Amino acid sequence: MDAVICLGCVVKGDTPHFDFVCQGVTQGITHLNVKYGKPVIFGVLTTDNQQQAIDRAGGKHGNKGDEAAITAIKMVSLNNELKEK
Repeated sequence: MDAVICLGCVVKGDTPHFDFVCQGVTQGITHLNVKYGKPVIFGVLTTDNQQQAIDRAGGKHGNKGDEAAITAIKMVSLNNELKEK
């Protein structure tokens, strides 16, 4: 395994649960990056509503999954370059 891409979506509701989940995901992915030294790409959308999630998941605002995959490829390449030096 050269990289991990974490994809998901958290849609804001009427409770502070959204903030707790987003914070937990962010901390968890950061921890994985530090612990394993492999790229763990943050592809989790944090949105205010379902339409915003759809737009960002492949609609008018691009495709965050594609962006995460491109980032993973770039990070693996960078890691390989650094190992060669």
